[in-house]
Amino acid sequence: MCTGLPRIACLLRLLALCILFSQAAAYFGLTGREPLVFLPSPYSSEPTTGKAHVKQCEQMTLTRRQKRVCRREAGLAETLRESVRLSLLECRYQFRNERWNCSLDGRGGLLKRAFKETAFLQAVSSAALSHALAKACSSGRMERCTCDDSPGLQHREAWQWGVCGDNLKYSTKFLKRFLGQKRVSKDLRAQIDAHNINAGIRAVKSGMRTTCKCHGVSGSCAVRTCWKQLSAFHDTARLLKFRYDAAVRVLSVTNAATGETELTGPRLQGNASPRPRPTELVFLEESPSFCRPSRYSPGTAGRSCSKDTSCSSLCCGRGYNTALHLATLSCHCQVRWCCHVECQTCVREEEVYTCKEH
Repeated sequence: MCTGLPRIACLLRLLALCILFSQAAAYFGLTGREPLVFLPSPYSSEPTTGKAHVKQCEQMTLTRRQKRVCRREAGLAETLRESVRLSLLECRYQFRNERWNCSLDGRGGLLKRAFKETAFLQAVSSAALSHALAKACSSGRMERCTCDDSPGLQHREAWQWGVCGDNLKYSTKFLKRFLGQKRVSKDLRAQIDAHNINAGIRAVKSGMRTTCKCHGVSGSCAVRTCWKQLSAFHDTARLLKFRYDAAVRVLSVTNAATGETELTGPRLQGNASPRPRPTELVFLEESPSFCRPSRYSPGTAGRSCSKDTSCSSLCCGRGYNTALHLATLSCHCQVRWCCHVECQTCVREEEVYTCKEH
């Protein structure tokens, strides 16, 4: 399925297609034989070492060279797992009200095409990898990298005050080396995948901020410690969802001067077709409706929706069913001295709406 694709595009497609977190495995290892699912437990801050770490590396869908790197890097297996968790959680959240809700059903067929949804999957996967690697460096989970080493940062004071910058510079360099990103081929699909992968990495970079903390007598700021810090991955995913909504359909043209194949957007009122910006997500094919079950999704029948905002779109004109459910919630809460809150339990009747099948 990776013929003509650069290794980075191939691996990210395999990550989205082929990794399953096995709940029954002794070390919660990735089997590499099933579609991707949510990790069953929160990401542990403890590094995985010894035989457990080697076993995780062997169970992942990696090339022989990547497995060697994984075995050498004691924290890499955990970091890859964390990137999978980040990308899946945010994909599901960002598309919770869309006809395509990042369902695992049909994921294999979807990744073989060049839809807008495929572009988002490529971008959010690479963004999650870049983010997780940078965080792993600053937290000490990766042995071969440390805090951010940007010029002008006062590392001695940063370590003294327990602050360590997220090392996005190292993570991006390591990521491209680990995935084997090389010169993009002339194949149009390969160029599209590489463009969206790099757009994901750029989205992470755009969230990098310099944070400073003052120290001194009475807050005089005699000493100022600064460090680089990534924004929450939720913010990165929200940015990528915005770029998904504004994604550009592209085609390929041959540059007359260089003879190289390039991506280009739609022609605008007789002007030359603009090249897509590096931050934009691009796609080649119009997406299906996702209303009915297909090779790309299970459809929207049975999906919960909001009567006022999403039922009309999600249910694709089929209408929706209404049911009454009893919901339990805390109510009549009071603060007691000192210092706790006492609440009663109330039962409330709620209307629930689900899309009809026909």
